[in-house]
Amino acid sequence: MSQIVREKMEYDVVIVGAGPAGLSAAIRLKQLDPNRSVVVLEKGSEVGAHILSGAVLDPSGLDALLPEWRSMDAPIKVPVKEDNFYMLGPAGQIRIPNFPMPPLMNNHGNYIVSMGNVCRWMAGVAEGLGVEIFPGMSCSELVYDGDRVAGVVAGEFGRDPATGEPGPNYEPGMELLGKYVFLSEGVRGSLAKEVIAKYELSKGHCSQKFGIGMKEIWEIDPAKHREGTVTHTMGWPLGSNAGGGSFIYHLENNQVYVGFVVHLNYENPHLYPYMEFQRFKHHPMVAELLKGGKRVAYGARAISEGGYQSMPKMVAPGVALLGCSVGMVNVPRIKGNHNAMLSGKAAAEAAHEAINAGRSGDELSSYETEVRTGAIGKDLKKVRNVKPMWSKYGLVASLIGGGLDMWTNTLGFSLFGTLRHGKTDAAATGEAKNFKPIDYPKPDGKLSFDRLTNVAFSFTNHDEAQPAHLKLKDPSIPISVNLPKYAEPAQRYCPAGVYEVVAEEGKDPRFVINFQNCVHCKTCDIKDPSQNITWTTPQGAGGPNYPNM
Repeated sequence: MSQIVREKMEYDVVIVGAGPAGLSAAIRLKQLDPNRSVVVLEKGSEVGAHILSGAVLDPSGLDALLPEWRSMDAPIKVPVKEDNFYMLGPAGQIRIPNFPMPPLMNNHGNYIVSMGNVCRWMAGVAEGLGVEIFPGMSCSELVYDGDRVAGVVAGEFGRDPATGEPGPNYEPGMELLGKYVFLSEGVRGSLAKEVIAKYELSKGHCSQKFGIGMKEIWEIDPAKHREGTVTHTMGWPLGSNAGGGSFIYHLENNQVYVGFVVHLNYENPHLYPYMEFQRFKHHPMVAELLKGGKRVAYGARAISEGGYQSMPKMVAPGVALLGCSVGMVNVPRIKGNHNAMLSGKAAAEAAHEAINAGRSGDELSSYETEVRTGAIGKDLKKVRNVKPMWSKYGLVASLIGGGLDMWTNTLGFSLFGTLRHGKTDAAATGEAKNFKPIDYPKPDGKLSFDRLTNVAFSFTNHDEAQPAHLKLKDPSIPISVNLPKYAEPAQRYCPAGVYEVVAEEGKDPRFVINFQNCVHCKTCDIKDPSQNITWTTPQGAGGPNYPNM
């Protein structure tokens, strides 16, 4: 095949991903130098299309980036008024009082927001400063110049779905080149994954740990709505099967965000995270809240949970990893957007300094130093032992030991030092023969729903006339290895019903990938016990289209 020739465009900084980290970097670059050329490439059909996030936002990142945001008509209107923590059993709950909790767990001064809408607003701010933002521009590969990352290929269309080769309507896309490239793709981004592997950025750090977060937006009975209320739960229905918990956030307009997180280091391959979420909604406390309401949106996303110990080296020649590409979520607080914003700001300042000094394509070491020693590092270091305690000793031990550790860390020391994470989430998966299958109740269509019905409420769409973006390194593995050894857990860990084992009478079972359903959560890339599935960026603006609400 002849060499593909692409048009080239050059910028000072190329940013992949219009989430809070990438947009913060773009805004800060333009604040520092209005003449700086900056482009942001977003794979969603619009900014915010891939962000279904009912989040509690710590405004510290926004305060640092845009101190006047409160007078800028930001979609940040609902302050947290009430914090509730519950331990659930099958039929009841025990409230955990707030007073013994470390101060960092207090949500006073935080806001319940739609991060999709916050990012849409931030994109408007960035464009007002002169940032170029191109939605619907998937970045399919990195461009290298020798040993350095020099840019990305974006906007490639028309590869043949069967062969992957350029088809009759092939569009080669463009090379967008920069003095520096920022990768802010979110959790387990395909380009960041390539950079981490190529430059061995995880060497000397713990493996990253992950959870799968599933969320529904509900409109509920106004009589039950309590704007500004935040509720977190632990315990049932997961029990000893897996770590995790839930969140329920009361936004405005009688809307409630209902979310459920399952830590992906679970052992039992029969576990079905999506059905655990659906079962959770039948708890009497939750069912009473949702009764008479309606679900209006659904989505899912992997969450980086490794924290301080798992952050890889963040820079390589010409490239920097931002936000969840590094893993900056404070797990006990279930917050990472503030750190994503701070990372974007820090990367922008490092690049500005470097470009002004006549540099390009080198390592922005001052960015890494700021992340590890500044506000982000301090935030994550205080909670660094909660997740490994939970993984190794269980929920109760993590509540007691982790709570104590967070308290002592507020005083500047830890009784435990820094605990390390164990094996990867994929390697944690046990063999099916050692575990009993779990009998999940059938969804009732009122409080709980089957996966395919719910995927319709993510408004997901992919052009079927393209190669599947979910790649198998060895197509035989799902049936020859994963099915007999692990009961092929892809059938269950995927929250969108992408993977099926089809057994037809008189035929061998076959593994089917329904890539059109994919909500881009990346769980398959993380949890597959054979590490045989690679998530890549689809062509065009495929994926979920979460509502602007």
